[in-house]
This record gives sequence, structure tokens and C-alpha cells, in this order.
Amino acid sequence: PEGRTTIFEQLPSLKQGRWINVGRLDLNTSGLILLTNDGKLANQLMHPSYNMEREYAVRVLGEVDKSVLQNLREGVQLEDGKANFTNILTAGGKGANHWYNVTLTEGRKHEVRRLWESQGITVSRLIRIRFGPIILPKNLRAGNYLTLDNLAQQKLLKAVSNS
Repeated sequence: PEGRTTIFEQLPSLKQGRWINVGRLDLNTSGLILLTNDGKLANQLMHPSYNMEREYAVRVLGEVDKSVLQNLREGVQLEDGKANFTNILTAGGKGANHWYNVTLTEGRKHEVRRLWESQGITVSRLIRIRFGPIILPKNLRAGNYLTLDNLAQQKLLKAVSNS
């Protein structure tokens, strides 16, 4: 888009089919993105009815009051409907920067940022660290990828079959 390099340019060619991204990451978000050549699986992983968890590491500016965290857990009204985090864990930080790990089960546009901003909190960094049972390896550098082994693939298939 707009002359920027995309992840598809860095992937090996497929003999059959095409790469399908499972969800998307906003321009200012980094982290885990799943790619498959299985359209049915991609749809199941993205569809809200499957309640597939997405977990993000979020760095926010400033202190966050416990009442704000409670609002984010219980749900707030956004312009496209009510939204909430199913889990919020404090993940450290000092000074102006505080980290939280947040989990939600849908992937509306800019949803994580919009939830925090609804409470007057600015997100300064956002990293997707988990999609369903797949966790972003800490040693996987930006721009690199790995192929899921059979066990990880089976975990993904089981996650959609259990929903």
C-alpha cells in the first residue's frame, strides 16, 4: 500500500494457491501475524463467532488508575459498539511508560488503541504477542518469519474445532 513493502514480498512463492493473512496489523502495530494458504482456516480464525483470543503487549503513557482498568474489562461503548478486554495484566514499566498485556476476542479496526483512548490513555507502542494458541517467539526479529511445525498447526486446528 502506498509504495510500502508488504510482508507478502518477503515470503516464499507457493506452488498452489496464495498467501492469506489472518487479520491484519495496523501500520503502527508490530508483532505476530499468521499467514496460511487455507481460506477456510483463515476465515475461522478471523470470524468473531470463534472467539479466537488475540493478546497484545501495550505501552501506554502515564499512570493508569484501577477504575480505568475496570472500565476496560467491563466494556466501553465505542462508535462501532461495545468492546472490552477479556484480560488485562500489568507487565511492568516505570516513569512515563507502563506496559500491559491485554487480551480480546475480536479484531475490529484499531480496537486496542480505541479502547485505551476512550479512557484518555495514549498508546505509544502496540505489539501482537499471541493469536489463539500461537505465541510470538521472543527471539523472532521483525521482518522474519517461521513455518509452524505440525504441533503448532494441530493446536490451531483444534482451537477452531473447539469453538
